Amino acid sequence: MQLYKSRGFGEYFQDTFAFLKQNGGHLFKNFFIINGIFLLILMVMTYFFGEFYTDMLFSGINGTTNPIDNYLNDNAGLFFLFAFVFIVVALVAAMISYSFLPIYLKLFVKANGKHFNATDILNVYKANIGKIFIFLLCAVLIAIPLAIFIGLLSFVLAITFVGLLALPLVIGGVSLYYQGALMEYFENKKGIWESFGYSWKLMSSKFWAAIGCAGLFYLMSYIIQNVVSLVPYIFGMINMYTDFQPGVNPDPEEVGKTVTFLMIMVFLITFFVSSLLNIIVQLNQGIIFYSLKEDNENIGAKSDIDLIGSGE
Repeated sequence: MQLYKSRGFGEYFQDTFAFLKQNGGHLFKNFFIINGIFLLILMVMTYFFGEFYTDMLFSGINGTTNPIDNYLNDNAGLFFLFAFVFIVVALVAAMISYSFLPIYLKLFVKANGKHFNATDILNVYKANIGKIFIFLLCAVLIAIPLAIFIGLLSFVLAITFVGLLALPLVIGGVSLYYQGALMEYFENKKGIWESFGYSWKLMSSKFWAAIGCAGLFYLMSYIIQNVVSLVPYIFGMINMYTDFQPGVNPDPEEVGKTVTFLMIMVFLITFFVSSLLNIIVQLNQGIIFYSLKEDNENIGAKSDIDLIGSGE
């Protein structure tokens, strides 16, 4: 599939699913090769967090007045150490995961297809590790005033039902803005601030088509993710309810084990599904980015002309 191609609103959808059909196996395989170790670490840490949380929660069932205070007083060092490690690992994992799709599509364009592997992707990561952290710092700086504006806008929109329906467009637009800036920054032709400015320029050229598609993909992802996460939760609650007999006080330890298992299962399923859906949402934003870039620079058209000339 040619990424540098002029597209409209409908083609943003069609080519996203067409790309998944043609290259989805290669895309997700390399995603889990690159991100698998971080996902496993987060899952293990989440298991211990679940144990920690349920121990704290059920420590006050038998008359303890302030179970949270008591638990934190006894385990303050462990709690803050775990929280610090979890935040660091989650932040690194998030940046590696977020950077994967831009790097993948960059190699896809360069190789004219999926003629590359995880080693090639890792090499691009190594070459751009500095850019990734610079982007993170600048993204946080931009997020401060942007969050204020988006927060006010979202509050105004949430007042009415029609405005509430427009919230996914706001979220999709912000996500597309950041994604486009990172993808342009990886092209190594512009600085970080220039890349953010260029991303806005591209979005503005087909504003409603671009943010409309990005917003709808975000909304679809959000709905699917919540439906999937509710299924094990509902079955778990039903199972826990049927196991307890009327008139018999439940064993706090058993309740704790059940709640811990339920939390971990819901998280693992949600985490896995969320990872897949986030890649699809990012892919759609990548399709939009390359389409808008083609409209602005005619890169694909120039390449086709060069190929015709070289064949004569």
